[in-house]
Amino acid sequence: MAVIFEAPHRLALRSLALNAPESGDVIVEIVWSGISTGTEKLLFTGKMPNFPGMGYPLVPGYESVGRIVDSGSECKGRIGEWVFVPGANCFADARGLFGGSARRLVVPSARALPIDESWGSDGVLFALAATALHAMAGGAPDLIVGHGILGRLLARLTIASGAPAPTVWEINPARSAGADGYDIVHPDADERRDYRSICDVSGDSSLLDTLIGRLGKGGEVTLAGFYQQPLSFTFPPAFMREARIRVAAEWGPDDLVAIRAMVSSGALSLTGLVSHVQPVADATSAYPTAFTDPACLKMILDWSACA
Repeated sequence: MAVIFEAPHRLALRSLALNAPESGDVIVEIVWSGISTGTEKLLFTGKMPNFPGMGYPLVPGYESVGRIVDSGSECKGRIGEWVFVPGANCFADARGLFGGSARRLVVPSARALPIDESWGSDGVLFALAATALHAMAGGAPDLIVGHGILGRLLARLTIASGAPAPTVWEINPARSAGADGYDIVHPDADERRDYRSICDVSGDSSLLDTLIGRLGKGGEVTLAGFYQQPLSFTFPPAFMREARIRVAAEWGPDDLVAIRAMVSSGALSLTGLVSHVQPVADATSAYPTAFTDPACLKMILDWSACA
């Protein structure tokens, strides 16, 4: 059983045939999978830029958590492990560009990442937290733009790193609460023009000039959202500030190792960030809610009742 995007704006829940596991593969029974309001929204609306493997029908999802229930001959010792799976490409009759929103997945053993079962449904945030950490490769931000789930993870990681608490911009009143040790302000109420490091997770391609105008000399803007439209900026203000612009992509293996250690030690908490949980049977309503309701920080699907 899997979630299928049959075409833009057409979602179904139906059975798919799985590719047979090879000797180095594991079979994971998924319990929870997350819905991304960035890339998956673009896939759902048909606005995703063309990527290798892009096309319909496809199985979305790259934030899945569950247990290894079987394996190929080389991985029998892993049966029973609780793991995070960052997507799969294991379906005989659908594309697996992301491929994690299904009851069972067949993946190479290296893509089944062990995590502590005590994380529960918060385990779906493992890679998202690692992506936030990856965005901080240039240093902890002192301004974060956007107080969605990625912005909140960035703020928590900044504080956990020992850096001063960041300022967070948010224009949506529905997301202007929930700060934990940092301030949330509307951009119009912030007069600072000397930020050293700004991390934008809004995905708003029109903001770059505004952000450059808030930098101090030699400051950096990190683009950590996913931008549907082309980005551009006016050169003279960037020239005067000797501004730097950096693009942060997804997590790397070292980021996952670091996040696992931080959560396990208590240095980073993932609690309080999953706002909505729905049974997979309600997937057709869960996805629009995740994409359109600003009060939905993170929607996850519960596969436990699915045969």
